[in-house]
Amino acid sequence: MKKEYLKIDKVVGPLIQVSEVDDVFYGESVDILDISSGKIKKGKVIKIEAENVVIQVFQNTTGLAAGNSIIKFTGESFKLPMSLDLQGRIFNGIGEPIDNGSAIFSAIEANINGRPINPMSREYPRNYIQTGISSIDTLATLIRGQKLPIFSGNGLPHNELAAQIVRQAQLGDNTGEEFGVVFAAIGVKHDDEKFFRKSFSEANIMDHVVMFVNYADDPIAERITTPRCALTAAEYLAFEKNMHILVVMTDMTSYCEALREISSAREEVPSRKGYPGYMYSDLASLYERAGMLKNSSGSITFLPILTMPNDDITHPIPDLTGYITEGQIVLGRDLFQQSIYPPVSILPSLSRLMKDGIGEGFTREDHAEVTNQLFASYSKVQEVRDLSQIIGEEELSPTDKKYMAFGRAFEATFLNQGFDESRSIIESLDLGWRLLAILPLTELDRLSPENIEKYFSKES
Repeated sequence: MKKEYLKIDKVVGPLIQVSEVDDVFYGESVDILDISSGKIKKGKVIKIEAENVVIQVFQNTTGLAAGNSIIKFTGESFKLPMSLDLQGRIFNGIGEPIDNGSAIFSAIEANINGRPINPMSREYPRNYIQTGISSIDTLATLIRGQKLPIFSGNGLPHNELAAQIVRQAQLGDNTGEEFGVVFAAIGVKHDDEKFFRKSFSEANIMDHVVMFVNYADDPIAERITTPRCALTAAEYLAFEKNMHILVVMTDMTSYCEALREISSAREEVPSRKGYPGYMYSDLASLYERAGMLKNSSGSITFLPILTMPNDDITHPIPDLTGYITEGQIVLGRDLFQQSIYPPVSILPSLSRLMKDGIGEGFTREDHAEVTNQLFASYSKVQEVRDLSQIIGEEELSPTDKKYMAFGRAFEATFLNQGFDESRSIIESLDLGWRLLAILPLTELDRLSPENIEKYFSKES
């Protein structure tokens, strides 16, 4: 029989310390009864030193004191009930419904820390997920089972981009496979959450979206749990119900800030910029839950969004994220200042797995060549623009003037698209061909003669 403890030794922010405790384990779920209010708050064991235990409380610790609390260790890890009824529902950061609906009742419960995946049981990611956004679908294609972060900055429209991807994402035409989205909003303002909820409702997609929300004024300990709850729901739908699940999370920077704050409260030795030294392994424990398994036809595709402090891509959060994930999509402030939406800066963006999920049998046989040619041509545009700043555009060669025209058209029609505009991959590829027709044929050295004959004359 589990004991109940009637005394708290110390409360430090989201952490409480209890002494003379026995028979507990790391990660054990804890119920804390606030006698004054009669409310039960949830927590988990995060540190054990002899008979002293530190508990991380998911709710606010205001009101908890030495003599007015009862601590009960449940003997289990923190779990969530799993069911197909998760779809269409909105939960807080610890999995409690906040949409005025009933609680989820199920005999199946899953540990929010996930199940360790044997690397030998992983399937190599194949095929693609269509986002309806030309710059992503054509140039940094999202592959099923991939981890592809979006690097943004303060003030950039990453929330709008996240909402658009959730609204438009699909597996492709006539696949017949089940698709769903798990969306986690971490440390967001209330008006941002209302924007997401309204956007999903107006698009009539809430029935296949599971939404977890942690507000900016919620306890920071809950912020640590939010992505784990979301990924637990994704694992159930993908690997138990064989669905293809897209997980979109914003903002991972808020998660890392909470990790730093809790680390400081635990009096741990800080690492780069005050973040804990284990932040790399902590992020990996989240990102590596995405993928495909050999014994399941489902998949988890992970699209985390993070804001880079001061637009610094070498900051620890984007830096460590880049080591773990398979590419990145970078939003550019210069494009945003030109009123281009979405402001995807394509030259530093890449998808390392796209080569194995595009082409004949997946998208279209010319996809890889069009991608290479657009990258090469737009890179040349940057060189020509630099030259024009020195000698003036009028002094450029006829070919360089063509590149200038291509660059303007590429940004205005290919990168730029409406918030409600969804383009298929085929439409994006055809648009790419029309833009390449601006350039002289001799400059299109990344395209095969067969594809030039098949597509260039048709689109020019």
